[in-house]
Amino acid sequence: MKTVQQILNTKPVQIYSVTTNTSVLDALKIMTEKNISALLIMDDERLLGIFTERDYARKIVLLGKSSKDTLISDAMTTTPITVSPSDSIELCMQTMTDKHIRHLPVMSADKVAGMVSIGDVVKFIIADQKQTISQLESYINS
Repeated sequence: MKTVQQILNTKPVQIYSVTTNTSVLDALKIMTEKNISALLIMDDERLLGIFTERDYARKIVLLGKSSKDTLISDAMTTTPITVSPSDSIELCMQTMTDKHIRHLPVMSADKVAGMVSIGDVVKFIIADQKQTISQLESYINS
């Protein structure tokens, strides 16, 4: 069984986060600078929520709110769905599909261990399948 930890092992250990009193505009600037589509909302090491491009579109743009004047606490998702490092990649895919989400914070012992995106999952599965194909070709040709 392939696990979330195996995906985390392929990524740099970087957790991008802001606090609840960050403006939406400042959060968007960080997301643009880091080329990411989601930010964790944290208080020290405690996960409070997640802010995604979808949150921005639905909770700011469509409601005519100002990114500069709105705090991230008013736009974030306060109950993010999470996974653990030992969870299977299949569980990640199923959760993302069922819940219509693209990012899963990874929690280990009540601390954020990282974040897995749908892109991370797809990239990992493709690499794993290529390796399996290569092994099968090698076996057939030997």
